[in-house]
Amino acid sequence: MVLELYDIGFVVVGVTLFGIAVLPRYVADRAISLPIFFVVLGFLAFWLPTGLPAPDPLEQGHVVERLAEFGVIIALMGVGLKLDRAPGLRAWSSTWRLLLIAMPLSIAGAALVGWWLVGLVVPTAILLGACIAPTDPVLASEVQVEDPGDGSEEDVVGDGEYDDEVRFALSSEAGLNDGFAFPFTNLAVAMALVGIAPGNWMGEWLLVDVGYRIVVGTLAGVILGWISARLIFGTEPNTQIARSVQGLEAVAGTLLVYGITELVGGYGFIAVFVAAVTIRSSERSHEYNDALHEISELAEQVSMGVIMVFFGGAIAGGLLAPLTLEAVIAAIVIVFLVRPLAGLIGFLGSSTGWAERGAIAFFGIRGIGSFYYLAHGLNEAAFSDADLLWALVGAVVLVSIVVHGITANPVMRVVTN
Repeated sequence: MVLELYDIGFVVVGVTLFGIAVLPRYVADRAISLPIFFVVLGFLAFWLPTGLPAPDPLEQGHVVERLAEFGVIIALMGVGLKLDRAPGLRAWSSTWRLLLIAMPLSIAGAALVGWWLVGLVVPTAILLGACIAPTDPVLASEVQVEDPGDGSEEDVVGDGEYDDEVRFALSSEAGLNDGFAFPFTNLAVAMALVGIAPGNWMGEWLLVDVGYRIVVGTLAGVILGWISARLIFGTEPNTQIARSVQGLEAVAGTLLVYGITELVGGYGFIAVFVAAVTIRSSERSHEYNDALHEISELAEQVSMGVIMVFFGGAIAGGLLAPLTLEAVIAAIVIVFLVRPLAGLIGFLGSSTGWAERGAIAFFGIRGIGSFYYLAHGLNEAAFSDADLLWALVGAVVLVSIVVHGITANPVMRVVTN
């Protein structure tokens, strides 16, 4: 029996990898996305009488946290390596609007919906808000910038104006808000541990979680990214062995930057994205950028496929069973009202066109980052209604995968042409 399950596992992994390699040839530019296939594959693999034990995120919380963590950091490196636009206050103005206005509003809106509509207690409601804060860098590939260009800033169309603002805004937002969701997750954890009274957590939260860890994560990303760039671009891969491992530095750098930053108490998610942008900025026209991006994207797609298969398996195992009618309504409200309204408010006064604003606001894609923060929060403290919270977040991610996956390519063709 054990041997049979082992063999069945090989079949599922093989189908997943084969799908990652082949499916993009058939679904490119179509109204569907790859994650949908893998969720269905996972559901069937664990629902059919194969004998495979369905994943349980509540019982396997630490495994879920680590698997999602790897998927997110790999994706953060990949999206950072694709950004041609040099960082700046004006050039990245849409990013700052999404990060400083839309993201806090989304967190507050989701927490309010969870508390008022679903009946979650305050710490659990805030954890819900933090979980849906990140715009997923893994599942949002259809609405992100394309592969690295030649570094010529081709999207500049005028004085301070840029082409394809939708893709850039969603890509840069996905790169940064995965890290900036951490303080809010830690806020929920602090409330669960010491109570909701501000005097119990305010000082340490502001000083450590908001101040120290963000600053350290940013500085570590810049410094380690600069060092990595010197090592990567300092020499050419002239031997056969060197050429055979081209681009592997992207994965190695991701792990090093993340690990070192976490060891010194900074936010590794922020550091990885900042390091990737620093690497890209140091040599924008170097052809080796393509190799870095290709390896990073391959690792990202493999991790996405595996995690989505497990997500489908968790659904087959009853992940969504605790959903109440109020929770279903809350999931729909979060996807279709909370994020879009927060995004539109964030762009008030912007020169971005209304069609572009609408697309940016609508595509607040939720996914693997939400799984990470929920697993992390539940591993750090005891929260009431944990099973309902997993069901609600799972419903939000499922709705996002289906709705955003189907609409991404048609909408992007309209607003970017």
